[in-house]
Amino acid sequence: MKILFTKISIIATLTLATANLFAQRVSPDDKYNRKEVMIPMRDGIKLHTVVFTPKKQSEKLPFLMLRTPYGVNKYPSPEKSEYVKDMAEDEYIFVYQDIRGRYLSDGKYEMQRFSRNKKDTKSIDEASDTYDTIDWLLKNIPENNGKAGMYGISYDGWTSIIAAADPHPALKAVSEQATPSDMFMNDDLHHNGAFRLSYAFEYAFMEEISKTDSLYQFGNYDTYDWYLKLGPLSNINKKYMHGILPSWNAYTKHPDYDDYWKKQAVTARLDYPRLAIQHVSGWWDQEDMVGPQDVYKFLEKRDTNNNNFIVMGPWRHGGWSRGEGTSLGNITFSSQPTAAYFRKEIQAKWFAWYLKGKGEGKFAEAISFQTGSDKWKSYATWPPKEAVEKNIYFHANGKLSFEKPSATEAKTFDSYVSDPAKPVPYRARPIEETYGPGSRWFFWLTDDQRFVDNRPDILTWQTDTLKEDITITGNVAAKLYAATSGTDADWVVKLIDVYPQEYKKEPKMAGYELMIVDDVFRGRFRKSFTNPEPITPGKVEEYTIGLHAADHVFKKGHKIMVQVQSTWFPIIDRNPQKYIRNIFDAKESDYQKATQKIFHSSSIVLPVVE
Repeated sequence: MKILFTKISIIATLTLATANLFAQRVSPDDKYNRKEVMIPMRDGIKLHTVVFTPKKQSEKLPFLMLRTPYGVNKYPSPEKSEYVKDMAEDEYIFVYQDIRGRYLSDGKYEMQRFSRNKKDTKSIDEASDTYDTIDWLLKNIPENNGKAGMYGISYDGWTSIIAAADPHPALKAVSEQATPSDMFMNDDLHHNGAFRLSYAFEYAFMEEISKTDSLYQFGNYDTYDWYLKLGPLSNINKKYMHGILPSWNAYTKHPDYDDYWKKQAVTARLDYPRLAIQHVSGWWDQEDMVGPQDVYKFLEKRDTNNNNFIVMGPWRHGGWSRGEGTSLGNITFSSQPTAAYFRKEIQAKWFAWYLKGKGEGKFAEAISFQTGSDKWKSYATWPPKEAVEKNIYFHANGKLSFEKPSATEAKTFDSYVSDPAKPVPYRARPIEETYGPGSRWFFWLTDDQRFVDNRPDILTWQTDTLKEDITITGNVAAKLYAATSGTDADWVVKLIDVYPQEYKKEPKMAGYELMIVDDVFRGRFRKSFTNPEPITPGKVEEYTIGLHAADHVFKKGHKIMVQVQSTWFPIIDRNPQKYIRNIFDAKESDYQKATQKIFHSSSIVLPVVE
C-alpha cells in the first residue's frame, strides 16, 4: 500500500516551541555573521553545523550550542529569535547542529540513540558527537573563551542532558528544557505503562519516514475516527506501515519495562552533576512535563556542589521560548509575562554567570510560578519540606472531602461500564492530527473538562465550595481501591479546579473545570512494570498512581473535583480489558466491556502548605 505523507517546512515536532527560529533568513542588518560548516566526527561522519558570531565582538566569547533532529538551515540571526534574543544581546557564539542522520548531516539516524560502549574508541553516541563538535569549535572558531553551554527543548533538551552525562571539559553549563526521561514510565511514549498511541505513531512516522519531518495523511480530520476504525494495534503494520518504522517495531516487541526501556532512560545514563544543570518544566506540558522533574530529582541526590537547579512555570511544551506567556489556552495569569520573564531574568542570567562570570551568581534551588495565586516562588528544596500530605477522600453521592470515610462507607463504591468500542476522547472532538493544521494539541491539558460531563463511563466527586484557599506544592498521588470485571484495566485520574458559577473577573471562565494534574495507570503493572500480571475479576486492589507535581492554589469560592475513567482515546490506546500478554498482539475479539468499581476508601494525596 502506498504511504502518503507531506513534508513540513517548519518544525511541527516535539520541539515546536523553537519553530519561531525558522521565521527569517539572514539579512544585511543582522548583528551576527553566519557560517555553515561540516564538522567531522571521530568515525569520519560529518555533521551540518551553522555558526553565528557577533559582527562587533567586544571580548572572547563562549559557545552556546543547540543540537536537534529538526533542521537548522533556516535559523535566523540569534537577535531575531524570541527564544535567545536576550542572550544574543549579551553576545555569544551561537552554534546550531543537525544531529547524525537528520536533515543535512551525514550518517544514520537512531531515535534517542543508546549510549556507546566507552571501551570501544570508535563507538559513537550523541555525547561523543557533542564532544567532537566542541573540540572542533575550540580549535577552529577564533576569539572564543574556551567555554561552552548547551540548551534546548524536548529532543534538543535530551541531547543537552546526554552531553552533560559525558561532557567535554569545556562544557560548563546545560539548560535541559522538557527533556523526556523514561519513555515507558512517563513522557512521550507511555505513562505508567499505558501506551500513548496517537503520539507514538505520528511521531515515529514523522521522524523515520525520511530525513526531514513529515506528516502522515490520515484522510480523517478527526483522527479519533481513524484510530477507532484501526482496530487492534497490530493493524498499523498489517495495513499501513508494513514494518518500515524502526521505532514502532520496537514498541511492539517491548510491551513491558524491559532492558530496552531501562537502557534508554536518561537516569540510567547519569551519575552526578559534572557541571551546572538547569532543568525547565511546564505545568501543562502535553509531552514532557515529568522528564525534567525526574532528572532533577535523580541528580539532586548526588549534587554536592550546588550545581543542580529546576524551574517550573505555567507553560505548554516549550511555551517559555516564545511570546509573553500571559495565558495558555483559556487560562490567563494576571497579565504576568511568565515566558518573557524566564528568558530574560532566569535563562539569560544563568548562562551569563556560568559562561561569562557576569552577575551575582545567586540562583534559587527551585523557581516555580504558582498557579492560582499567579506568583513566582522560590524554594530551598523541591518539593518543599514544609508541605504536609493530606488525603482528600471519595465519598458517596459524589462528595469529595478531607473527612475520612467510616469503615462502613469505605466498603461501598461507585461504578461505571467501560466500553472499548466507545472510548472517552482525551480532548474535545474533532481531534486533529497532533501536529496537523489547526491542531489544538498544544494546550489540551488546560481544556475545560465539562466536555465529558454526563458521560456514564466517568465518575466525578467534588468538594463543597471552599471557604478558604488551599495550596498544594509538591507531588500529588492517587490511591485508588478499585475492582474490575475484566482481567486488565486502565485507570485515568484527573484533579480539577472548578471555578465559581459566577465569575465576574472573567465571565467566560464561570464554572470552568481546569485540570491541575492528571495521569493514567495500566492495571497489569500494579505490582511490577517488568512482570505484568492479569487482574483477578472482582478483586479489590490498591493502585497508587503518581499524578506528578503541582504548585497551585485552589482559591476560596472554587471547588476541588476528581474524575476517574478507564479510556482516554486516542492519546492512550484502548485496553482490551482482557489480559493479553503482549497488547500489540490483541485481536478485535479480545476487546470487551468491563464494569469498574471505585471504592470510597480511595483518595488523592495532596501536598498541602498551610
